[in-house]
Amino acid sequence: MRNSRATLDRLLDEMIETPDRMATLAETIEQVFCETRAVMVLDMSGFSRTTQRHGIAAFLLMVHQMKRLAMPEIEDKGGLLVKAEADNLYCLFDTTDEAVRAARAIVRQLKAANLILPEDRRLYASIGIGYGAVLNIDDEDLFGDEMNLACKLGEDIAARSEILLTEAARATLTLKTVETRPEQLSISGLALNYHMVL
Repeated sequence: MRNSRATLDRLLDEMIETPDRMATLAETIEQVFCETRAVMVLDMSGFSRTTQRHGIAAFLLMVHQMKRLAMPEIEDKGGLLVKAEADNLYCLFDTTDEAVRAARAIVRQLKAANLILPEDRRLYASIGIGYGAVLNIDDEDLFGDEMNLACKLGEDIAARSEILLTEAARATLTLKTVETRPEQLSISGLALNYHMVL
């Protein structure tokens, strides 16, 4: 069975039409689409501020500049850009180590670029990294708990230039040169444990 959006839609339609087969169809979806990978979610900082001050074209230029700086680092570390939406990049890596290497290299590239950019056009990113089972839809879309957590860390919790890891990502990190610090945040009464790359 081919990994495609059409295949997924057909299987989901079958789940709706034949609810008695839901467990079997869910298993089929996992067999076709599930991978155990590292997920990196990069979110640019300052969208609202830049857009209000300079207009949407200026922000689009900054997003384009960020992608030009980030893509070589993602590809060099064995990563795959699955999708780019607005000012976010969603990437897959085989290991947490590769994702962390890419994230650190991207932060370094943005800091170097900022040395020559005007203050109000500087590029900043916050990054979340997860590791675990994800549904990869034909290298075009991603779903899963670690994907959701990486999004939460990268988009909502990380400050500019911060790299945050889920518990599962930290557990699979083997780089001896990377230090992390455990953190905890309460969201809607739930404790979210994560790790900051130092």
